[in-house]
Amino acid sequence: MYRFHLSGKISDIKFNKNLIVLYAAGTALAVSTAFPAYINSSFIENFVDTKYVGLFFVAANIVTFFAMLFFPALIRKLSNLMSAKLMMLVNIVSLMVLMMSPAPIWLFLFFICMWVSSNLIWINMDIFVESFTENANTGKIRAFYFTFMNLGWILTPILASKLVIGNDYYNLVYLAAAFVFLFFYFIIVFNEKRVGKLVNFDKLKIKDVIVDFWKNANLKGVYFVSFFLNLFFNSAVVFIPMYLHSSLGFEWSTLGIMFSIMLIPFVLVEIPAGIIADKYIGEKEIMFSGLGILIVSLLLFFFVKSSSPLVWGAILFFSRIGAALIEAMRESRFFKIVDAENVSHINFLRTSYPLGYLVGSGLGFLILSFYEVQYLFLFMAILFLFSFYFVYIIKDSK
Repeated sequence: MYRFHLSGKISDIKFNKNLIVLYAAGTALAVSTAFPAYINSSFIENFVDTKYVGLFFVAANIVTFFAMLFFPALIRKLSNLMSAKLMMLVNIVSLMVLMMSPAPIWLFLFFICMWVSSNLIWINMDIFVESFTENANTGKIRAFYFTFMNLGWILTPILASKLVIGNDYYNLVYLAAAFVFLFFYFIIVFNEKRVGKLVNFDKLKIKDVIVDFWKNANLKGVYFVSFFLNLFFNSAVVFIPMYLHSSLGFEWSTLGIMFSIMLIPFVLVEIPAGIIADKYIGEKEIMFSGLGILIVSLLLFFFVKSSSPLVWGAILFFSRIGAALIEAMRESRFFKIVDAENVSHINFLRTSYPLGYLVGSGLGFLILSFYEVQYLFLFMAILFLFSFYFVYIIKDSK
């Protein structure tokens, strides 16, 4: 497999034309994904009872989990580029249908289609980026990639909150997401000869990949750390906005600003963390720190009853420092183990996303059936204590 040679200098990575195209594509895709992310649960609340909102996410993540298991076969058959184009078509159609605020059954079906296709496209992007990544610079390259993506996530909540003037205006958010998604589509299509390099993908069976993850302490550790991170992200995009909006009375205009500010650590933290991991201490110490921050944050979500935007903005900002550290180290450690041709392993790692959301949504449905939503955060804080074991079993890269 051909790859560009990358030296250890940040400037060499920054000006690699193939990576710049992918950074731009990742930013556009992040904006499109972020537009509906924080309003999905509130939008669905207009059609079903609050306690059933989690079931939409449970169903979407069950389908996503199994779709990811079989996605490598589609990539091998069509190529990474063509499978990405297919998922783009599904995603844009789904966004347009959701924009029309359909009947509950169609809302349910096309919400699942949007959720699944969005997750699969991110796997396509993983393969595109990994095709131009050298192991010695994995931490920096993945950190740059995620930093550009997170720039999209930072600005979008403010824009989305401006569109949601009332319950009748959620459709504008999905329209905006579809519009930005077209930019992502054109970036990939106009540069397909540059980024659509053919890769000799592995042909491993699902059971062989599962065994490999289970027997390899590094892969197992990274997978479960990723699972816990996505368990937190589930609460971040489903239950925290619902709690702040419905229970504490924050307006969407205020939440949009708060959510944008809280995402700043993903831009400030990940590149330095990636460089430190590559050159000095490896990933484990940083992972431990990030998990500790998340546990403290979850406890604060439970105990703090303030209605001050400054207090909650600070708590949310603090939580994302931990999440950013874990995200950067997960990418750094995992992609030092695998390459672009290991499509089965890349896909399986990404199943931790729907699995985390599935477990999180299931827990949310269960706890909301008996308790108020803030008790979910307390339970998760306790559950997160088990995550330290999975960091412990990882062998550091330094």
